[in-house]
Order: sequence, then structure tokens, then C-alpha cells
Amino acid sequence: MQMVPTRHLVRLGLAAAWSVLARSTFAQSNSPSTLAPASTPAHQIFDLSIVVVAITGGIFLVVGGLLAIALYRFRARKSDPAGEPAQIYGSTQIELAWTVIPLLIVVVLFLTTARIIFAIQDAPKPKSALDVTVIGHQFWWEFRYPKYGVVTANELHIPVSSGSVSEPTFLKLTSADVNHSFWVPRLAGKTDLIANHVNSMWMDPQKPGLYLGQCAQFCGSQHAMMLLRVYADSPDQFAAWIKTQQQPAPQDPAVTVGRKVFETQACMNCHTILGTAATGKFGPDLTHLMSRVTLASGAMDNTPANLRQWIKSPDTFKNGALMPAMQLSDRQLDEVTAYLETLK
Repeated sequence: MQMVPTRHLVRLGLAAAWSVLARSTFAQSNSPSTLAPASTPAHQIFDLSIVVVAITGGIFLVVGGLLAIALYRFRARKSDPAGEPAQIYGSTQIELAWTVIPLLIVVVLFLTTARIIFAIQDAPKPKSALDVTVIGHQFWWEFRYPKYGVVTANELHIPVSSGSVSEPTFLKLTSADVNHSFWVPRLAGKTDLIANHVNSMWMDPQKPGLYLGQCAQFCGSQHAMMLLRVYADSPDQFAAWIKTQQQPAPQDPAVTVGRKVFETQACMNCHTILGTAATGKFGPDLTHLMSRVTLASGAMDNTPANLRQWIKSPDTFKNGALMPAMQLSDRQLDEVTAYLETLK
């Protein structure tokens, strides 16, 4: 049996220790961190980062160690003769070593990275995969589920893909205006959204839960508030969510006045509410607005008070948002807010 050199065991041990430390630190958190992968693409990216850290860490230790030895061994001493020390010119072996070894390291890093990139990009799409179209807007996300006829905004629901149920989610990404970038670190690498061009990516979360993300491409004054929330639901939860989203907006007679205010103002020109005259496409679909946890792509919690203030003055929460202040009276604000609260 061939023995593994000690130095290789040390490197493998350091890499394994780093991996365990990173996973244990972030495993119980919803923090958008690449150090706690929860889907196949994220795991592959994480493993690649461990390889890169191990190689570059080894280089650091070797170079730093040699530098420390040289500084100590060849330090100036009082017994040294005066004048310049003896000079050594040229060493073919050393020059070949510091040329060939870095070249080999670069080649290894290149081939390893290329293998991971192609493994993610060329992954076969199973028949059970869920298709979602993602459209980036300033400054919110639109999600379309072509198979189910569902359109929602800012909070993406996808099924868990683990165990005997393999249902990865394949995303088609494009932009309605400027460039954006879809990035949920625990689920996949970031991918740009470009107008008049479709990019693609996929993810298969292994555990149910909430995964946070962010637009990773500067897209304007409110880029930092273009947040992402991905909910990985169990199959039953996802089916129930789809069934709810397919329903038209509820018609509550108690808020008829608020609905009329909504339909007679500019609101209906930008927003869609199924079952009403509102068919606008410039803003998020509001059919099931109150089923979302946040407003304005994660800018604030979805509460009646925040909703009323958002309608009155969007700049309060999101300075530079493209939604204008609606200039409604206090009574109209109360009526519209009461109506929107019924959209669950």
C-alpha cells in the first residue's frame, strides 16, 4: 500500500478543518453566505473555494516560511565584514522552479474552475424541473411560473429537491430596464439579468426554509434595497401556495369603496389585480399582496401602517423608487389600504 506524504495529509486536514468550521458557523443562519451551501450548485462552488484556499494558503505558508528563514539566517551581525556581501548571479534550476511551479498552479486552478463552471452550466434538466421566469426591474423582482399561470413579486417560492423527490428549479433571467444580477449565495452563484437577452441558472435546495439574496449588480440609486427572499417549501406547501396564487383577488363588499379608489387612480395603470380592471404591468402584481412578508422588495415589513405610508410617500422607505407619491387624501389612503389588506 502506498503511503500518503505527511505534507499532503496536513493540507487535507487544514482544508477539512476550514470546511467544518465554515459550515458549523453558518449552518443555522439565514445569512446570505457562500459558506453555508444548501443546494448542489452552491456546494460545488463552496468545494471549489476550499480547493483555492488550500492551494493559496499553502503558497502563503511556503513563501512566508522561506522569507522568515531568510530574514533570520541572513540577518546582519556585528561580526560580519564591512562592505557588500558576496553576490550570487543566476541559477537555472531556481529560475525554472519559480517559473514552472506557478504556471502549474495556475493551470490546476484554471482546469478546476472550468470543470465546476461546466458542471453547473451543462447540468441536464430533468422532466420534473420547475421553470420560473425572473424579470429584474428598478428596483424589484418579477417571478412568473408559466406552467401554473402564476405571477408574483419579490418573494420566490420553489419546492425542496431532496431525497426521493428531485425537483430542481430552472430560472430564465432577463431585465426590463438596466442590468441586474440574481444572487442567493446559499443556493447558487450570481447570474446577470440583461435586457433583450436570456440567461439561465438552476438551484435545488436540500432543506426547506428561507434563503436571502440580493441584486449583485449596481442598477441605480436603490440597488442596495433590491433584496431577494427565496422560500424552499415542502411539496405540499408549494402545491398549496400555487393553488392560492392561482385564485383571483377576493371580493370583500366591506372594502368596495377602497377598490373603487384604487381603480379610479393611477394605481391600476401600473399594477395587476386578477378579477378587477387593474391590468398594469409596470409595477408588481398585487393580487395576493398580503401573502408576502415584505414590501418594496424587502425594504420593510408588510404591515398595514407601512403599506399606508408606502402608498402615501414611497421615498420614506426607498428614496429613488420609481413609484410616485399618489397624492391621496387621508380618507382615501385609509380606504385603499383597507382594500389592499384583503388581498391575501
